[in-house]
Amino acid sequence: MRKLIIFAFVGFFAQLIDGSLGMAFGLTSSSLLLAYGVAPAVASASIHMAEIATTAASGVSHYKFGNVDKKMVLTLVIPGSISAFFGAAFLSSLPGDLMKPFISGFLLLLGIYILFRFLLQKTEERSPSGNLNLKKRFLYPLGAIAGFFDAVGGGGWGPVNTPVLLSQKGATPRKVIGTVDTSEFAVTISATLGFVLFLGWEQFNWLWVAAFVIGGVIAAPIAAWLVRVMPAYILGVLVGGFIILTNTRTLLNTWSIDTNVIYLIYVILIIGWAAAIAHTVRNTTELKKAS
Repeated sequence: MRKLIIFAFVGFFAQLIDGSLGMAFGLTSSSLLLAYGVAPAVASASIHMAEIATTAASGVSHYKFGNVDKKMVLTLVIPGSISAFFGAAFLSSLPGDLMKPFISGFLLLLGIYILFRFLLQKTEERSPSGNLNLKKRFLYPLGAIAGFFDAVGGGGWGPVNTPVLLSQKGATPRKVIGTVDTSEFAVTISATLGFVLFLGWEQFNWLWVAAFVIGGVIAAPIAAWLVRVMPAYILGVLVGGFIILTNTRTLLNTWSIDTNVIYLIYVILIIGWAAAIAHTVRNTTELKKAS
Protein backbone atom coordinates (compact mmCIF):
# COMPACT_ATOMS: atom_id res chain seq x y z
CA MET A 1 0.00 0.00 0.00
CA ARG A 2 2.82 2.39 0.87
CA LYS A 3 4.41 1.83 -2.56
CA LEU A 4 1.07 2.52 -4.30
CA ILE A 5 0.64 5.80 -2.41
CA ILE A 6 4.17 6.80 -3.44
CA PHE A 7 3.39 5.93 -7.06
CA ALA A 8 0.20 8.01 -6.90
CA PHE A 9 2.16 11.01 -5.64
CA VAL A 10 4.79 10.44 -8.33
CA GLY A 11 2.01 10.30 -10.93
CA PHE A 12 0.60 13.56 -9.60
CA PHE A 13 3.87 15.46 -9.64
CA ALA A 14 5.00 13.86 -12.91
CA GLN A 15 1.79 15.00 -14.63
CA LEU A 16 2.00 18.39 -12.94
CA ILE A 17 5.47 18.85 -14.44
CA ASP A 18 4.53 17.27 -17.77
CA GLY A 19 1.43 19.40 -18.21
CA SER A 20 3.29 22.60 -17.42
CA LEU A 21 6.54 21.73 -19.19
CA GLY A 22 5.43 19.53 -22.09
CA MET A 23 7.58 16.61 -20.95
CA ALA A 24 8.62 14.35 -18.08
CA PHE A 25 5.66 12.13 -17.10
CA GLY A 26 7.13 9.08 -18.78
CA LEU A 27 10.72 9.93 -17.88
CA THR A 28 9.92 10.54 -14.21
CA SER A 29 7.72 7.46 -13.88
CA SER A 30 10.01 5.10 -15.81
CA SER A 31 13.03 6.31 -13.86
CA LEU A 32 11.22 5.40 -10.62
CA LEU A 33 10.16 1.96 -11.84
CA LEU A 34 13.64 1.13 -13.13
CA ALA A 35 15.04 2.18 -9.76
CA TYR A 36 12.65 -0.34 -8.14
CA GLY A 37 14.11 -3.08 -10.35
CA VAL A 38 11.28 -3.32 -12.89
CA ALA A 39 12.20 -4.61 -16.37
CA PRO A 40 12.28 -1.82 -19.01
CA ALA A 41 9.55 -3.31 -21.21
CA VAL A 42 7.19 -3.86 -18.25
CA ALA A 43 7.92 -0.36 -16.90
CA SER A 44 7.29 1.30 -20.26
CA ALA A 45 4.15 -0.81 -20.86
CA SER A 46 2.65 0.05 -17.44
CA ILE A 47 3.44 3.75 -17.86
CA HIS A 48 1.93 3.91 -21.34
CA MET A 49 -1.22 2.18 -20.13
CA ALA A 50 -1.54 4.80 -17.37
CA GLU A 51 -0.80 7.59 -19.84
CA ILE A 52 -3.89 6.76 -21.89
CA ALA A 53 -5.93 8.31 -19.08
CA THR A 54 -3.48 11.05 -18.07
CA THR A 55 -2.80 12.27 -21.63
CA ALA A 56 -6.54 12.31 -22.36
CA ALA A 57 -7.19 14.44 -19.27
CA SER A 58 -4.22 16.66 -20.09
CA GLY A 59 -5.28 17.11 -23.73
CA VAL A 60 -8.85 18.08 -22.80
CA SER A 61 -7.56 20.53 -20.18
CA HIS A 62 -5.10 22.18 -22.57
CA TYR A 63 -7.77 22.40 -25.26
CA LYS A 64 -10.17 24.16 -22.90
CA PHE A 65 -7.47 26.68 -21.97
CA GLY A 66 -6.70 27.36 -25.66
CA ASN A 67 -3.19 25.87 -25.55
CA VAL A 68 -3.49 23.62 -28.63
CA ASP A 69 -2.49 24.02 -32.30
CA LYS A 70 -4.93 21.52 -33.83
CA LYS A 71 -3.20 21.38 -37.23
CA MET A 72 0.16 20.51 -35.70
CA VAL A 73 -1.42 17.84 -33.50
CA LEU A 74 -2.67 15.96 -36.56
CA THR A 75 0.68 16.26 -38.33
CA LEU A 76 2.69 14.92 -35.38
CA VAL A 77 0.29 12.12 -34.49
CA ILE A 78 0.58 10.11 -37.72
CA PRO A 79 4.35 9.39 -37.77
CA GLY A 80 4.54 9.38 -33.98
CA SER A 81 1.91 6.66 -33.59
CA ILE A 82 3.46 4.41 -36.23
CA SER A 83 7.00 4.65 -34.82
CA ALA A 84 5.74 4.22 -31.22
CA PHE A 85 4.16 0.89 -32.19
CA PHE A 86 7.43 -0.35 -33.72
CA GLY A 87 9.37 0.99 -30.73
CA ALA A 88 7.19 -1.10 -28.40
CA ALA A 89 7.76 -4.18 -30.58
CA PHE A 90 11.53 -3.58 -30.53
CA LEU A 91 11.72 -3.17 -26.75
CA SER A 92 9.46 -6.16 -26.08
CA SER A 93 11.75 -8.49 -28.05
CA LEU A 94 14.82 -7.73 -25.92
CA PRO A 95 15.81 -9.23 -22.51
CA GLY A 96 14.91 -6.87 -19.66
CA ASP A 97 18.13 -7.29 -17.67
CA LEU A 98 20.20 -6.67 -20.78
CA MET A 99 18.30 -3.51 -21.72
CA LYS A 100 17.98 -1.91 -18.27
CA PRO A 101 21.41 -0.15 -18.19
CA PHE A 102 21.01 1.01 -21.79
CA ILE A 103 17.54 2.44 -21.15
CA SER A 104 18.77 4.10 -17.96
CA GLY A 105 21.67 5.56 -19.94
CA PHE A 106 19.24 6.90 -22.53
CA LEU A 107 17.05 8.44 -19.81
CA LEU A 108 20.15 9.89 -18.15
CA LEU A 109 21.17 11.59 -21.38
CA LEU A 110 17.65 12.98 -21.79
CA GLY A 111 17.79 14.27 -18.21
CA ILE A 112 21.10 16.04 -18.90
CA TYR A 113 19.64 17.48 -22.09
CA ILE A 114 16.54 18.76 -20.31
CA LEU A 115 18.55 20.33 -17.48
CA PHE A 116 20.99 22.19 -19.71
CA ARG A 117 18.32 23.06 -22.28
CA PHE A 118 16.46 25.09 -19.65
CA LEU A 119 19.51 26.16 -17.65
CA LEU A 120 21.18 27.80 -20.64
CA GLN A 121 18.06 29.05 -22.38
CA LYS A 122 17.36 32.76 -22.04
CA THR A 123 14.50 33.35 -19.65
CA GLU A 124 12.80 36.06 -21.65
CA GLU A 125 9.23 35.10 -22.35
CA ARG A 126 8.40 35.09 -26.02
CA SER A 127 5.23 36.87 -27.00
CA PRO A 128 4.12 35.72 -30.48
CA SER A 129 0.40 35.11 -30.75
CA GLY A 130 -0.09 32.84 -33.76
CA ASN A 131 0.36 29.13 -34.39
CA LEU A 132 3.59 27.69 -35.78
CA ASN A 133 3.47 27.15 -39.54
CA LEU A 134 6.04 24.36 -39.88
CA LYS A 135 6.43 22.15 -42.94
CA LYS A 136 5.38 18.50 -42.89
CA ARG A 137 8.87 17.49 -44.02
CA PHE A 138 10.10 18.89 -40.67
CA LEU A 139 7.29 17.59 -38.43
CA TYR A 140 7.04 14.03 -39.83
CA PRO A 141 10.65 13.01 -39.00
CA LEU A 142 10.41 14.81 -35.66
CA GLY A 143 7.24 12.92 -34.72
CA ALA A 144 8.69 9.59 -35.89
CA ILE A 145 11.87 9.96 -33.82
CA ALA A 146 9.98 11.14 -30.75
CA GLY A 147 7.43 8.30 -30.98
CA PHE A 148 10.10 5.60 -31.22
CA PHE A 149 12.11 6.88 -28.27
CA ASP A 150 8.93 7.39 -26.25
CA ALA A 151 8.10 3.69 -26.50
CA VAL A 152 11.67 2.48 -25.99
CA GLY A 153 12.52 4.77 -23.07
CA GLY A 154 9.15 4.97 -21.36
CA GLY A 155 9.25 8.69 -22.10
CA GLY A 156 10.57 10.73 -24.98
CA TRP A 157 7.65 12.32 -26.80
CA GLY A 158 7.89 15.54 -24.80
CA PRO A 159 11.69 15.72 -24.35
CA VAL A 160 12.23 15.37 -28.11
CA ASN A 161 9.33 17.46 -29.42
CA THR A 162 9.00 20.28 -26.90
CA PRO A 163 12.57 21.69 -26.97
CA VAL A 164 12.80 21.39 -30.77
CA LEU A 165 9.46 23.16 -31.32
CA LEU A 166 10.25 25.84 -28.72
CA SER A 167 13.46 26.62 -30.60
CA GLN A 168 11.52 27.51 -33.76
CA LYS A 169 10.91 31.14 -34.63
CA GLY A 170 7.49 32.36 -33.52
CA ALA A 171 6.95 29.55 -31.00
CA THR A 172 4.50 30.27 -28.19
CA PRO A 173 5.47 28.20 -25.12
CA ARG A 174 1.91 27.45 -23.99
CA LYS A 175 0.89 26.44 -27.54
CA VAL A 176 3.88 24.14 -27.94
CA ILE A 177 3.38 22.49 -24.55
CA GLY A 178 -0.37 22.08 -25.02
CA THR A 179 0.06 20.69 -28.55
CA VAL A 180 2.72 18.17 -27.53
CA ASP A 181 0.70 17.00 -24.52
CA THR A 182 -2.49 16.63 -26.57
CA SER A 183 -0.85 14.74 -29.46
CA GLU A 184 0.73 12.33 -26.97
CA PHE A 185 -2.66 10.68 -26.40
CA ALA A 186 -2.70 8.95 -29.80
CA VAL A 187 0.98 8.03 -29.58
CA THR A 188 0.42 6.48 -26.15
CA ILE A 189 -2.48 4.34 -27.44
CA SER A 190 -0.30 3.08 -30.31
CA ALA A 191 2.63 2.20 -28.04
CA THR A 192 0.31 0.50 -25.55
CA LEU A 193 -1.26 -1.58 -28.33
CA GLY A 194 2.23 -2.70 -29.30
CA PHE A 195 3.06 -3.74 -25.74
CA VAL A 196 -0.24 -5.62 -25.39
CA LEU A 197 0.38 -7.56 -28.60
CA PHE A 198 4.02 -8.41 -27.91
CA LEU A 199 4.04 -8.72 -24.10
CA GLY A 200 0.48 -9.76 -23.25
CA TRP A 201 -2.00 -8.35 -20.72
CA GLU A 202 -0.47 -10.33 -17.89
CA GLN A 203 2.70 -8.21 -17.95
CA PHE A 204 0.83 -5.09 -16.86
CA ASN A 205 0.85 -4.27 -13.15
CA TRP A 206 -2.66 -2.88 -12.84
CA LEU A 207 -2.13 -1.52 -9.32
CA TRP A 208 0.80 0.58 -10.55
CA VAL A 209 -1.27 1.71 -13.52
CA ALA A 210 -4.17 2.73 -11.25
CA ALA A 211 -1.87 4.62 -8.88
CA PHE A 212 -0.26 6.60 -11.71
CA VAL A 213 -3.66 7.28 -13.29
CA ILE A 214 -5.22 8.63 -10.07
CA GLY A 215 -2.33 10.98 -9.40
CA GLY A 216 -1.98 12.05 -13.04
CA VAL A 217 -5.65 12.75 -13.72
CA ILE A 218 -5.92 14.93 -10.61
CA ALA A 219 -2.87 16.94 -11.67
CA ALA A 220 -3.78 17.39 -15.38
CA PRO A 221 -6.18 20.38 -15.15
CA ILE A 222 -3.97 22.08 -12.55
CA ALA A 223 -0.95 21.77 -14.86
CA ALA A 224 -2.83 23.14 -17.87
CA TRP A 225 -3.59 26.26 -15.83
CA LEU A 226 -0.09 26.52 -14.36
CA VAL A 227 1.49 26.57 -17.81
CA ARG A 228 0.32 30.19 -18.09
CA VAL A 229 1.87 31.37 -14.82
CA MET A 230 4.70 28.99 -13.78
CA PRO A 231 8.25 29.65 -15.09
CA ALA A 232 9.04 26.66 -17.29
CA TYR A 233 12.78 27.15 -16.81
CA ILE A 234 12.73 26.33 -13.11
CA LEU A 235 10.59 23.24 -13.74
CA GLY A 236 12.97 22.13 -16.49
CA VAL A 237 16.01 22.29 -14.21
CA LEU A 238 14.14 20.52 -11.39
CA VAL A 239 12.93 17.60 -13.48
CA GLY A 240 16.20 17.28 -15.39
CA GLY A 241 18.14 16.95 -12.15
CA PHE A 242 15.67 14.42 -10.77
CA ILE A 243 15.97 12.22 -13.85
CA ILE A 244 19.78 12.42 -13.73
CA LEU A 245 19.93 11.38 -10.07
CA THR A 246 17.45 8.51 -10.43
CA ASN A 247 19.05 6.95 -13.48
CA THR A 248 22.57 7.45 -12.16
CA ARG A 249 21.48 5.33 -9.19
CA THR A 250 20.26 2.57 -11.52
CA LEU A 251 23.51 2.58 -13.50
CA LEU A 252 25.72 2.61 -10.40
CA ASN A 253 23.81 -0.36 -8.97
CA THR A 254 24.42 -2.22 -12.25
CA TRP A 255 28.18 -1.68 -12.17
CA SER A 256 30.59 -2.88 -9.47
CA ILE A 257 31.70 0.45 -7.98
CA ASP A 258 33.07 1.17 -4.53
CA THR A 259 30.45 2.53 -2.12
CA ASN A 260 32.55 5.58 -1.21
CA VAL A 261 32.87 6.49 -4.88
CA ILE A 262 29.08 6.17 -5.29
CA TYR A 263 28.47 8.54 -2.37
CA LEU A 264 30.97 11.00 -3.82
CA ILE A 265 29.16 10.93 -7.17
CA TYR A 266 25.83 11.57 -5.42
CA VAL A 267 27.26 14.53 -3.50
CA ILE A 268 28.71 16.07 -6.67
CA LEU A 269 25.44 15.63 -8.56
CA ILE A 270 23.31 17.08 -5.75
CA ILE A 271 25.60 20.11 -5.33
CA GLY A 272 25.57 20.71 -9.09
CA TRP A 273 21.78 20.35 -9.21
CA ALA A 274 21.31 22.77 -6.31
CA ALA A 275 23.62 25.30 -8.00
CA ALA A 276 21.64 25.00 -11.25
CA ILE A 277 18.35 25.58 -9.42
CA ALA A 278 19.76 28.60 -7.56
CA HIS A 279 21.15 30.05 -10.81
CA THR A 280 17.80 29.65 -12.60
CA VAL A 281 15.80 31.15 -9.71
CA ARG A 282 18.19 34.11 -9.48
CA ASN A 283 18.01 34.82 -13.21
CA THR A 284 14.23 34.60 -13.18
CA THR A 285 14.02 36.95 -10.18
CA GLU A 286 16.38 39.48 -11.77
CA LEU A 287 14.36 39.41 -14.99
CA LYS A 288 11.13 40.12 -13.09
CA LYS A 289 12.75 43.03 -11.25
CA ALA A 290 14.10 44.46 -14.50
CA SER A 291 10.70 44.30 -16.13
